[in-house]
Amino acid sequence: MINLPKRPAPRSRFLVVICVMVLMGLIGAQMFLNRAGAEKQEEKKVQTTTDPLSSVPPAATTKPTDKELKQKLTPEQYYVTQKCGTEPPFNNAYWNNHTPGIYVDVVTGEPLFTSLDKFDSGSGWPSFTKPIAKEKVVEKSDRTLGMDRTEVRGAKSDAHLGHVFDDGPGPKGLRYCVNSAALRFIPLEKLKEEGYGQFLLLFEGKK
Repeated sequence: MINLPKRPAPRSRFLVVICVMVLMGLIGAQMFLNRAGAEKQEEKKVQTTTDPLSSVPPAATTKPTDKELKQKLTPEQYYVTQKCGTEPPFNNAYWNNHTPGIYVDVVTGEPLFTSLDKFDSGSGWPSFTKPIAKEKVVEKSDRTLGMDRTEVRGAKSDAHLGHVFDDGPGPKGLRYCVNSAALRFIPLEKLKEEGYGQFLLLFEGKK
């Protein structure tokens, strides 16, 4: 007579089912953790490869209200940045400044230009071959005063900076003619202190 295996008792079947469910849960949890870890590594990789010049340093702020601007800025700075004014040539803060450093938006602190791209245009205003990063400024058509010009404004502040012309040096032949009143200069030795330490790499190996 053949002895057939006995069917497991209902309680034993129940324990087997519970064990299988627990095992599947552990496998699922492990797969989830592995996937989350991989996504975190990928995110970290993307962050480290992002252009540091495009990021906003802690020192930069959002645009203040008009009331706050009137309190923060001098009358000339307010006139230039908010009313599209123009300061007098050869009689402004940075037209003849040759100190290494960066120039930030006087309204928000957003980095705009560097001394490495500054040149003497003979115009009496600070002139640069290019902005510190393309997305830091916006260009708009300006047909005021009977002229066809290209206005340059701060991308975050929407402050009037000056104009860009096609008579500059360099491969692109551009001249960003900017009002000193729209800028605040931060010398090289104070970049880290004021929260712009990431821009020190621009000056490595430079005299």
